[in-house]
Amino acid sequence: MTEALKATKRTDAGTRKARALRKEGLIPGVLYGHGEETVSLSLEANQLMLALRHGEKLLDIELDGTHQNVLIKAIQYDTWGKEVLHIDLTRVDLDELVTITVKITLLGTPAGVNDGGSLQQPMNSVEIKCRVDQIPEEIRVQVNALNINDAIHLSDVELPEGAELLGDPEALVCNVVTIAEEVEAEEGEEGEESNEPEVIGAKPDEDEDNE
Repeated sequence: MTEALKATKRTDAGTRKARALRKEGLIPGVLYGHGEETVSLSLEANQLMLALRHGEKLLDIELDGTHQNVLIKAIQYDTWGKEVLHIDLTRVDLDELVTITVKITLLGTPAGVNDGGSLQQPMNSVEIKCRVDQIPEEIRVQVNALNINDAIHLSDVELPEGAELLGDPEALVCNVVTIAEEVEAEEGEEGEESNEPEVIGAKPDEDEDNE
């Protein structure tokens, strides 16, 4: 966990005020949980972005002169997925169990790739239950030993000590296929998509009303 993030209570809500905060280098957010009042607050953008780049999910925030342990519950990004627009935080005790989604990172180059195969990763994250103070930044999966037609399922993934898997143990994490199989799969997906009408000019919504 990084150093404490400075937080300040805010009373003004709405999209216009939220935009003004971001221009001042602050990120609007909300803090709730543990039966206490819900608090609208703002965090220093530089501190928050540094914590996010380090993969932090558990934060120590300093609010009104007191420190609180909080867990990141949701982050709202802009249309391009770069700028943080809003963050939801929930109060936690360090010894409590939480359910959280953790990124899966594949390590190495499969032997099957050297034989002309292609590595596929249908699953990029996994849901686990663990103590708040033992949340891993990522789950690393070694793939060097995979040959063509070999696969790794969730049941094969080694979790941190004390963590419990919540997903389907038989779910496919990654596998090595022949190039021909990969092309056939892509062509099948394109055929299915061609039956859907194309919408031109639609823009993704940016919902900032909760700010």
